Amino acid sequence: MKIAVLVLAAMVGTAPSFAQNAATHSTTSKAPTAQEIVDRIKAHVGIPWMTQTRDTFKAGDPQTPVTGIAVTMMATMNVLQRTVANRQNLIITHEPTFFDDPDKAETVAQGERDPVLAEKRAFIEKHHLVIWRFHDHQHRMELDQVQQGNARKLGWEKYRDPANQYLFTLPETTVGKLADEVKQKFGAAEVRIVGDRDLKVTRAALSPGFGGAKKEIAALEMPDLQVLLVGETREWETVEYVADAVSQGRHKALIVLSHVPSEQSGAEECVRWLKTFVSEVPVEFVATPDPFKEGALLTKP
Repeated sequence: MKIAVLVLAAMVGTAPSFAQNAATHSTTSKAPTAQEIVDRIKAHVGIPWMTQTRDTFKAGDPQTPVTGIAVTMMATMNVLQRTVANRQNLIITHEPTFFDDPDKAETVAQGERDPVLAEKRAFIEKHHLVIWRFHDHQHRMELDQVQQGNARKLGWEKYRDPANQYLFTLPETTVGKLADEVKQKFGAAEVRIVGDRDLKVTRAALSPGFGGAKKEIAALEMPDLQVLLVGETREWETVEYVADAVSQGRHKALIVLSHVPSEQSGAEECVRWLKTFVSEVPVEFVATPDPFKEGALLTKP
Protein backbone atom coordinates (compact mmCIF):
# COMPACT_ATOMS: atom_id res chain seq x y z
CA MET A 1 0.00 0.00 0.00
CA LYS A 2 1.41 3.37 -0.83
CA ILE A 3 0.65 6.96 -1.59
CA ALA A 4 2.94 8.17 -4.36
CA VAL A 5 2.80 10.33 -7.49
CA LEU A 6 3.42 8.59 -10.79
CA VAL A 7 2.64 11.38 -13.37
CA LEU A 8 4.34 2.64 -7.25
CA ALA A 9 8.28 -21.10 17.05
CA ALA A 10 7.41 -18.30 19.01
CA MET A 11 9.37 -17.97 22.22
CA VAL A 12 7.00 -19.66 24.64
CA GLY A 13 6.44 -20.82 28.21
CA THR A 14 9.24 -19.71 30.47
CA ALA A 15 10.69 -16.97 28.29
CA PRO A 16 11.36 -13.86 30.43
CA SER A 17 9.26 -10.82 29.70
CA PHE A 18 10.86 -8.15 27.53
CA ALA A 19 9.47 -5.44 29.79
CA GLN A 20 11.16 -6.96 32.85
CA ASN A 21 14.44 -7.83 31.15
CA ALA A 22 15.30 -5.00 28.78
CA ALA A 23 18.77 -5.87 27.62
CA THR A 24 20.84 -3.16 26.01
CA HIS A 25 23.03 -3.27 22.94
CA SER A 26 25.65 -1.29 24.80
CA THR A 27 26.90 -1.84 28.33
CA THR A 28 27.22 1.90 28.86
CA SER A 29 23.95 3.16 27.35
CA LYS A 30 20.48 2.99 28.81
CA ALA A 31 18.01 1.32 26.48
CA PRO A 32 15.79 3.90 24.75
CA THR A 33 12.04 3.51 24.96
CA ALA A 34 9.90 2.82 21.93
CA GLN A 35 8.64 6.40 22.11
CA GLU A 36 12.21 7.73 22.10
CA ILE A 37 13.02 5.69 18.98
CA VAL A 38 9.94 7.05 17.22
CA ASP A 39 10.86 10.59 18.26
CA ARG A 40 14.26 10.12 16.60
CA ILE A 41 12.58 8.88 13.44
CA LYS A 42 10.41 12.00 13.40
CA ALA A 43 13.51 14.16 13.82
CA HIS A 44 15.39 12.46 10.97
CA VAL A 45 12.63 11.83 8.41
CA GLY A 46 13.33 15.16 6.70
CA ILE A 47 9.74 16.31 6.22
CA PRO A 48 7.18 17.91 8.57
CA TRP A 49 5.31 15.33 10.61
CA MET A 50 1.63 15.13 9.63
CA THR A 51 -1.09 15.38 12.25
CA GLN A 52 -3.36 12.99 10.33
CA THR A 53 -1.32 9.88 9.59
CA ARG A 54 -1.30 6.10 9.71
CA ASP A 55 2.14 6.32 11.34
CA THR A 56 1.18 5.71 14.97
CA PHE A 57 1.54 3.05 17.67
CA LYS A 58 -0.77 0.11 16.99
CA ALA A 59 -0.09 -2.07 20.04
CA GLY A 60 1.89 -2.07 23.27
CA ASP A 61 3.20 0.59 25.64
CA PRO A 62 5.34 3.30 23.97
CA GLN A 63 7.30 3.66 27.25
CA THR A 64 8.62 0.08 27.00
CA PRO A 65 12.45 -0.09 27.00
CA VAL A 66 13.59 -1.47 23.65
CA THR A 67 15.65 -4.67 23.55
CA GLY A 68 15.82 -4.86 19.77
CA ILE A 69 14.12 -3.39 16.72
CA ALA A 70 12.59 -5.50 13.96
CA VAL A 71 11.74 -3.69 10.74
CA THR A 72 9.31 -5.54 8.51
CA MET A 73 6.95 -5.02 5.62
CA MET A 74 3.98 -6.49 7.54
CA ALA A 75 3.71 -7.63 11.16
CA THR A 76 2.16 -11.01 10.44
CA MET A 77 1.95 -13.73 13.08
CA ASN A 78 4.97 -15.43 11.52
CA VAL A 79 6.97 -12.20 11.80
CA LEU A 80 5.93 -11.63 15.43
CA GLN A 81 6.96 -15.16 16.39
CA ARG A 82 10.39 -14.62 14.88
CA THR A 83 10.87 -11.26 16.58
CA VAL A 84 10.17 -12.83 19.96
CA ALA A 85 12.69 -15.58 19.24
CA ASN A 86 15.22 -12.86 18.34
CA ARG A 87 14.48 -10.81 21.51
CA GLN A 88 13.18 -7.88 19.47
CA ASN A 89 10.29 -6.09 21.14
CA LEU A 90 9.80 -3.01 18.95
CA ILE A 91 8.32 -3.90 15.57
CA ILE A 92 8.30 -1.19 12.90
CA THR A 93 5.88 -2.31 10.21
CA HIS A 94 5.02 -0.70 6.89
CA GLU A 95 1.58 -2.25 6.55
CA PRO A 96 -1.33 -2.85 8.93
CA THR A 97 -1.23 -5.48 11.69
CA PHE A 98 -4.94 -5.98 12.33
CA PHE A 99 -6.40 -6.68 8.89
CA ASP A 100 -7.49 -3.22 7.75
CA ASP A 101 -5.86 0.09 6.91
CA PRO A 102 -6.70 1.95 10.16
CA ASP A 103 -5.68 -1.12 12.24
CA LYS A 104 -9.09 -1.24 13.91
CA ALA A 105 -9.99 -4.75 12.70
CA GLU A 106 -13.23 -3.39 11.28
CA THR A 107 -13.06 -6.03 8.53
CA VAL A 108 -13.34 -8.83 11.11
CA ALA A 109 -17.03 -9.74 11.44
CA GLN A 110 -16.75 -11.20 14.97
CA GLY A 111 -14.58 -8.35 16.18
CA GLU A 112 -12.52 -9.11 19.28
CA ARG A 113 -14.27 -12.50 19.59
CA ASP A 114 -12.63 -13.67 16.37
CA PRO A 115 -10.11 -16.41 17.31
CA VAL A 116 -7.38 -15.31 14.90
CA LEU A 117 -7.50 -11.69 16.02
CA ALA A 118 -7.76 -12.67 19.69
CA GLU A 119 -4.73 -14.96 19.52
CA LYS A 120 -2.65 -12.34 17.79
CA ARG A 121 -3.53 -9.68 20.38
CA ALA A 122 -2.84 -12.13 23.22
CA PHE A 123 0.57 -13.00 21.77
CA ILE A 124 1.51 -9.32 21.52
CA GLU A 125 0.40 -8.68 25.09
CA LYS A 126 2.07 -11.79 26.52
CA HIS A 127 5.44 -10.85 25.07
CA HIS A 128 5.13 -7.11 25.74
CA LEU A 129 5.61 -6.23 22.08
CA VAL A 130 5.27 -2.69 20.78
CA ILE A 131 4.12 -2.20 17.19
CA TRP A 132 4.50 1.09 15.34
CA ARG A 133 3.58 1.72 11.73
CA PHE A 134 5.85 3.63 9.35
CA HIS A 135 4.06 4.13 6.06
CA ASP A 136 2.95 7.63 5.09
CA HIS A 137 6.16 9.45 5.92
CA GLN A 138 8.32 6.63 4.58
CA HIS A 139 6.76 7.10 1.15
CA ARG A 140 6.94 10.91 1.39
CA MET A 141 10.64 11.23 2.23
CA GLU A 142 12.73 13.17 -0.29
CA LEU A 143 13.35 9.79 -1.90
CA ASP A 144 10.47 7.40 -1.23
CA GLN A 145 12.30 4.92 1.02
CA VAL A 146 10.40 1.94 -0.39
CA GLN A 147 11.18 2.95 -3.95
CA GLN A 148 14.82 3.59 -3.05
CA GLY A 149 15.02 0.09 -1.59
CA ASN A 150 13.50 -1.35 -4.75
CA ALA A 151 15.89 0.54 -7.02
CA ARG A 152 18.83 -0.71 -4.96
CA LYS A 153 17.58 -4.32 -4.96
CA LEU A 154 17.04 -4.28 -8.73
CA GLY A 155 20.26 -2.39 -9.53
CA TRP A 156 18.18 0.31 -11.20
CA GLU A 157 19.47 3.39 -9.39
CA LYS A 158 21.44 4.48 -12.47
CA TYR A 159 18.35 4.09 -14.66
CA ARG A 160 16.04 6.24 -12.52
CA ASP A 161 14.49 9.31 -14.13
CA PRO A 162 15.90 12.33 -12.26
CA ALA A 163 12.54 14.10 -12.56
CA ASN A 164 10.39 11.16 -11.42
CA GLN A 165 11.69 8.44 -9.11
CA TYR A 166 9.01 5.97 -10.25
CA LEU A 167 10.17 5.99 -13.91
CA PHE A 168 13.17 4.10 -15.32
CA THR A 169 14.92 4.09 -18.68
CA LEU A 170 16.33 0.58 -19.05
CA PRO A 171 18.65 -1.17 -21.48
CA GLU A 172 16.41 -2.78 -24.10
CA THR A 173 14.78 -5.98 -22.88
CA THR A 174 11.42 -7.71 -23.22
CA VAL A 175 8.43 -7.82 -20.92
CA GLY A 176 9.04 -11.50 -20.24
CA LYS A 177 12.72 -11.09 -19.43
CA LEU A 178 11.98 -8.10 -17.22
CA ALA A 179 9.31 -10.03 -15.33
CA ASP A 180 11.71 -12.94 -14.79
CA GLU A 181 14.45 -10.60 -13.54
CA VAL A 182 12.22 -8.82 -11.06
CA LYS A 183 10.70 -12.09 -9.84
CA GLN A 184 14.15 -13.48 -9.12
CA LYS A 185 15.56 -10.37 -7.45
CA PHE A 186 12.44 -9.77 -5.32
CA GLY A 187 12.03 -13.45 -4.46
CA ALA A 188 8.40 -13.39 -5.56
CA ALA A 189 6.47 -16.66 -5.69
CA GLU A 190 4.89 -15.74 -9.01
CA VAL A 191 4.39 -12.74 -11.26
CA ARG A 192 1.53 -12.19 -13.68
CA ILE A 193 1.74 -10.48 -17.04
CA VAL A 194 -0.95 -8.70 -19.03
CA GLY A 195 0.30 -8.24 -22.59
CA ASP A 196 2.92 -9.65 -24.92
CA ARG A 197 5.96 -11.23 -23.21
CA ASP A 198 8.01 -10.45 -26.33
CA LEU A 199 7.18 -6.73 -26.34
CA LYS A 200 10.42 -4.73 -26.32
CA VAL A 201 10.88 -2.49 -23.29
CA THR A 202 13.10 0.53 -22.67
CA ARG A 203 10.84 2.61 -20.46
CA ALA A 204 9.16 1.27 -17.31
CA ALA A 205 7.28 2.54 -14.27
CA LEU A 206 7.40 0.80 -10.90
CA SER A 207 4.50 1.34 -8.48
CA PRO A 208 5.05 -0.79 -5.36
CA GLY A 209 2.18 -1.86 -3.13
CA PHE A 210 -1.22 -0.57 -4.17
CA GLY A 211 -1.13 2.79 -5.91
CA GLY A 212 -4.64 2.85 -7.29
CA ALA A 213 -5.99 2.94 -10.83
CA LYS A 214 -5.79 6.71 -11.36
CA LYS A 215 -2.04 6.82 -10.75
CA GLU A 216 -1.41 3.55 -12.59
CA ILE A 217 -3.38 4.49 -15.70
CA ALA A 218 -1.78 7.96 -15.70
CA ALA A 219 1.60 6.24 -15.99
CA LEU A 220 0.38 3.99 -18.80
CA GLU A 221 -0.88 7.04 -20.70
CA MET A 222 2.71 8.22 -21.14
CA PRO A 223 3.41 7.61 -24.84
CA ASP A 224 7.00 6.40 -24.35
CA LEU A 225 6.22 3.98 -21.48
CA GLN A 226 5.78 0.33 -22.44
CA VAL A 227 5.33 -1.45 -19.11
CA LEU A 228 4.03 -0.76 -15.61
CA LEU A 229 5.08 -2.96 -12.68
CA VAL A 230 2.73 -2.96 -9.69
CA GLY A 231 2.42 -4.75 -6.41
CA GLU A 232 -1.31 -5.36 -6.65
CA THR A 233 -4.17 -3.80 -8.57
CA ARG A 234 -7.85 -4.37 -9.31
CA GLU A 235 -8.62 -6.54 -12.30
CA TRP A 236 -11.62 -4.42 -13.30
CA GLU A 237 -9.55 -1.22 -13.38
CA THR A 238 -5.88 -1.17 -14.43
CA VAL A 239 -5.85 -4.79 -15.64
CA GLU A 240 -8.86 -4.16 -17.86
CA TYR A 241 -7.30 -0.92 -19.16
CA VAL A 242 -4.11 -2.71 -20.21
CA ALA A 243 -6.05 -5.63 -21.68
CA ASP A 244 -8.03 -3.22 -23.84
CA ALA A 245 -4.89 -1.32 -24.86
CA VAL A 246 -3.25 -4.57 -25.96
CA SER A 247 -6.36 -5.60 -27.91
CA GLN A 248 -6.21 -2.23 -29.68
CA GLY A 249 -2.63 -2.97 -30.79
CA ARG A 250 -0.97 -0.56 -28.36
CA HIS A 251 2.50 -1.33 -27.02
CA LYS A 252 1.55 -1.60 -23.35
CA ALA A 253 2.01 -4.28 -20.70
CA LEU A 254 1.44 -4.81 -16.99
CA ILE A 255 3.50 -6.92 -14.58
CA VAL A 256 1.82 -7.77 -11.26
CA LEU A 257 4.33 -8.73 -8.55
CA SER A 258 2.03 -9.06 -5.50
CA HIS A 259 2.15 -6.69 -2.56
CA VAL A 260 4.73 -8.14 -0.18
CA PRO A 261 7.62 -8.62 -2.65
CA SER A 262 6.98 -5.19 -4.16
CA GLU A 263 7.60 -3.36 -0.85
CA GLN A 264 9.83 -5.74 1.11
CA SER A 265 12.98 -3.86 0.07
CA GLY A 266 11.63 -0.74 1.78
CA ALA A 267 12.08 -2.43 5.15
CA GLU A 268 15.68 -3.29 4.29
CA GLU A 269 16.29 0.30 3.27
CA CYS A 270 14.72 1.51 6.51
CA VAL A 271 17.18 -0.62 8.53
CA ARG A 272 20.15 0.99 6.76
CA TRP A 273 18.72 4.41 7.58
CA LEU A 274 17.83 3.68 11.22
CA LYS A 275 21.33 2.43 11.94
CA THR A 276 22.67 5.91 11.20
CA PHE A 277 20.98 7.29 14.33
CA VAL A 278 20.12 4.27 16.52
CA SER A 279 23.12 2.49 18.02
CA GLU A 280 22.11 1.41 21.53
CA VAL A 281 20.06 -1.62 20.44
CA PRO A 282 20.19 -4.01 17.47
CA VAL A 283 18.19 -2.99 14.40
CA GLU A 284 17.41 -5.85 12.03
CA PHE A 285 15.34 -6.57 8.93
CA VAL A 286 12.76 -9.31 9.41
CA ALA A 287 11.37 -10.45 6.07
CA THR A 288 7.63 -10.91 5.71
CA PRO A 289 7.01 -14.30 4.08
CA ASP A 290 5.40 -14.13 0.65
CA PRO A 291 2.00 -15.66 1.50
CA PHE A 292 1.72 -17.11 -2.02
CA LYS A 293 5.01 -19.02 -1.80
CA GLU A 294 4.38 -22.67 -1.01
CA GLY A 295 5.51 -23.59 2.49
CA ALA A 296 6.61 -20.07 3.42
CA LEU A 297 4.17 -19.80 6.32
CA LEU A 298 4.90 -23.27 7.72
CA THR A 299 8.48 -22.52 8.79
CA LYS A 300 8.71 -21.99 12.55
CA PRO A 301 11.41 -19.90 14.28
